[in-house]
Amino acid sequence: MKKKNLFIRGVLLTIILTMLAGCIFIEKDTIRVGSRNNTESIILSNIMGQLIEDRLGIDVLYKENLGGSNVVWNAMTNGHIDVIPDYTGTIVVSYYHEEPGTAEETLAATKRLVDGDGIVAFNTFGFNNTYTLAFDEKKAEELGVVTFSDFAEYAPDFVLGAVFEFIDRPDGLPGFQKEYDLSFKDVKGMDHGMMYRSINAGEVDVINSYTTDGQLQVYDLRVLEDDQSFFPPYHALPLVRKETLEEYPELEEVLRLLEGKIDEEAMQIMNGKVDNDGMMVERVAEEFLIETGLIEKK
Repeated sequence: MKKKNLFIRGVLLTIILTMLAGCIFIEKDTIRVGSRNNTESIILSNIMGQLIEDRLGIDVLYKENLGGSNVVWNAMTNGHIDVIPDYTGTIVVSYYHEEPGTAEETLAATKRLVDGDGIVAFNTFGFNNTYTLAFDEKKAEELGVVTFSDFAEYAPDFVLGAVFEFIDRPDGLPGFQKEYDLSFKDVKGMDHGMMYRSINAGEVDVINSYTTDGQLQVYDLRVLEDDQSFFPPYHALPLVRKETLEEYPELEEVLRLLEGKIDEEAMQIMNGKVDNDGMMVERVAEEFLIETGLIEKK
């Protein structure tokens, strides 16, 4: 009986020490940087994280691949992560269900809205990653399809491949179909990484692409024009919890170094290095920071 009690005490002591170790070595002096389950979000989180580590010497714990935008947003508002990259249009329309405006108006609304939830939004990285449709170039040329309005006439004959989130979001497929008065032959939900392989294999005819997708450099697709400007601006920017800024006020100066540093082409190239060339995200982020002079080569 005595041995059994000693064993139980030993197990309990191990659990307590493990929990304390977690608090000491993970939570203290550590900034948690989160990201969605897509290449671009993970690259941006690594860019921010590596810059924080280099400039402030603070350990960064990467919470990558957490899920879609709502999952990451809930983790942020509930205090489970400290820093994330996000998009102005997503914040205004999807999280707070308000009407977007121009790029400047949507950014201002973003800053105002997140402030009420204890979050600070900085100025944008510099690029707008909005939704679009990508369609086989030869087929588009044959049909004379350049804009979404052009495509609406032919949409009932085609199968759309779209990420699950786009199918459900109010600023995604439901609103898009209503705005352009179109319907598809079928809609297939899939992960972002599967869309380009699916259209290349002929499993779908058109996909909901993003303007900074790296795969657009590889596949012969025509990116269609949103001629009625349905999709709001989706300028990427850093978000930080106020509590984190209070603990590390120098974090603001560091993240502001990224303002206006990434345009659409640069982001598309970085996405392509990961998705097309198989480079590690960490290396792509480090290369960007070195090339822009934000950190020195080690």
